[in-house]
Amino acid sequence: MAFRLTPQERGFYPLFTRAAENIVVAADELAAMVDAVPADRPAIAKRVKEAENAGDDVTHEIMVKLNSVFVTPFDREDIYRLASSLDDVVDAIEEAADRIVLYRLDRLPAGITMQVDVLRRAAVATAEAMPRLEKMSALQDYWIHVNSLEDEADEAYHAVLAGLLSPAEAPTDTAALLEIIKLKEVVDTLEEAADAFETVANTVESIAVKEA
Repeated sequence: MAFRLTPQERGFYPLFTRAAENIVVAADELAAMVDAVPADRPAIAKRVKEAENAGDDVTHEIMVKLNSVFVTPFDREDIYRLASSLDDVVDAIEEAADRIVLYRLDRLPAGITMQVDVLRRAAVATAEAMPRLEKMSALQDYWIHVNSLEDEADEAYHAVLAGLLSPAEAPTDTAALLEIIKLKEVVDTLEEAADAFETVANTVESIAVKEA
């Protein structure tokens, strides 16, 4: 693989790293939002949006490079898939933050904190893995770890859903029902973010197997 790479083409790797590091920023801000009082959340949501915009910029740079170089470090389709899946993660994180503010949610279930904690750990693991992509080294532990985290995210997701839909928590009026619907949308979006992290890991695994 080293023989077909040029200095210009190696520029994909730092872009993937930047995208992953930006996801860490977004996940950290989302965690801060979940812990914050409602009055402080709009300002934090703005920072999450800024991270999402930064992610879009990196994705755009990758796509421009993909369309401008003749030889790529690995399959063009895989470059596209990896860039898109990284972008999907930060999009889902931003959507969750936006909904928390848009729906003016007050009390957030403890399960949401658990979901966000898993996302933060997956973000750190992904950011640590991206620099290793260039040499295709020590990546197996990464995708195994992220797949394990996705299982943990599923458990948190089901737990918080069970709490929201428990007969003991059955809404007694329209306002209470709407609150549950709003919370469920946030919970679903956080699960989408966890799934997107797994897609990133699976894409890295596919690339590593092809390049082995």
